[in-house]
Amino acid sequence: MDLSPRLRAVCDLNVAEMREMSGRHEYDGQPQDLSPEGVRTGLARLAAARAGGERLGDRYDEALLSAGEDLRQVIFADLELHRRNPILHVSELELADYDRDYAPAAERAAAWAEHLAAWPRVVDAAVESLDQVSAPVARALMGAIRGLAAGLSDRTASFARDVDETVLQAALAAHARLTAHVERAATAGDPDAALGATGLGALMSSAEALPVDFGRLAEQADAERDRLLALLAEGCARIAPGRPALQVARELVREHPDTDGVIEAGRRWTQRAIDFTREHDLVPYHDGVCLVGPAPESRRWAMAMISPAAPGEPDSPSWFYITPPEDSWPEQEKEEWLEVFSDTTLPGIAVHEVAPGHFSHSRALRRLTSDVRRTVFSMAFVEGWAHYAEELCAEEGFGAEDPRIVVGIWLEALVRVTRLACAIGVHTAGMSVPEAARRFEADTHLSGPAALSEASRATFDPTYGRYTWGKLEILKLREQARKDWGTGFTLQRFHRALLDLGSPSLGLLGTAVERG
Repeated sequence: MDLSPRLRAVCDLNVAEMREMSGRHEYDGQPQDLSPEGVRTGLARLAAARAGGERLGDRYDEALLSAGEDLRQVIFADLELHRRNPILHVSELELADYDRDYAPAAERAAAWAEHLAAWPRVVDAAVESLDQVSAPVARALMGAIRGLAAGLSDRTASFARDVDETVLQAALAAHARLTAHVERAATAGDPDAALGATGLGALMSSAEALPVDFGRLAEQADAERDRLLALLAEGCARIAPGRPALQVARELVREHPDTDGVIEAGRRWTQRAIDFTREHDLVPYHDGVCLVGPAPESRRWAMAMISPAAPGEPDSPSWFYITPPEDSWPEQEKEEWLEVFSDTTLPGIAVHEVAPGHFSHSRALRRLTSDVRRTVFSMAFVEGWAHYAEELCAEEGFGAEDPRIVVGIWLEALVRVTRLACAIGVHTAGMSVPEAARRFEADTHLSGPAALSEASRATFDPTYGRYTWGKLEILKLREQARKDWGTGFTLQRFHRALLDLGSPSLGLLGTAVERG
């Protein structure tokens, strides 16, 4: 069954996310046209569908769809992010989604080849559109842009072996044009990446159907940082009494599996997270298979990520991808990379990515019957839920036998709350990337290149404070549910009521308490 005109217009302006997160594979091999003319056409369809379309009968679904429409309007019409942020174009060049077993290999290979053949058109659109890329954004995204072509030249990428040589060379030439275009922006672009308070406010409030007060949100971020630092100090005092907590934490993350052992460690903690979630009945559904393995070539820029079976697909195993360091890297770089998968932090990462985090959320999405709830996602809820899952597991006693595990959860939370503070600072308060990096060094266990990388992400991912924002709103709603439901409150009831909404905009979370 096809989507309604309003929902289709939203999807047409969000193709990469629809393909991967919603499983709308009618978009396979058909990347979005992000040229100036393509964007104008998409916005005209959105306006026409919204003006002529009927309001939905379910009040919540109508509000969620409206938020999706508002966000597309802000991204492409108000802020024109297709002109200033290459990440939108990078998403349309991404080929990794075809690696998942959502369809027969031959069908996915044909879609992969069709998508690769579209690269010259996508790059031409990108070069035409990207006339306002700031230098900080360009510099921050160079690695991701170069990584798009990983495995193509030597044909080691999945499905690359049999693709026509002419198609392959045209795609590589297009990739080189995009790389050169962004490299020029890295040196000649505007030194200021800030969206401004109005721009960032529009981006965040439209997606979440919730007004944003940056002064209040910055205060919340500082208060949450202080709470987390106190929890970290408490946890570290159990390990090394009398020593500074962040100093202890920086030593703890140096204890980690070696390159050969990191995948097996990921499998072990994934199973423990799934078992714990089932034993405590923390989510509505405990089915499905989550496999753990090395990330495909095109996704090795990410240290760890989940690739679940999407709601619009036949069921298949989800993948928790882990990227070990490359053998060719210098020893210091290997060591810094492996610290992410330390005995202290890997358990919390498994909880976030798998259970009761993203994988568990994906199992609930598959049960929904509303097209809107299966298609429109609040990323602040998606990431906020997975981040909330970490604190939830700490509350429920996950890893209680080893104080390092709870320390790892607080360390990851400190990184995320610092993202929120730096996003607000960079885009609304004149904070520079070096200043943001110093904040990461002061408030988290990160230092040097790792702190700088996190700070740089604020330039091209201005809403990356969504993890903490979403978590705080869920925790606030949980307290409201305890109050309103009284003796009828249980975690299981609260979580089912939330996940029955799909991925609700933060301003719509109250529906869970009203209907739960």
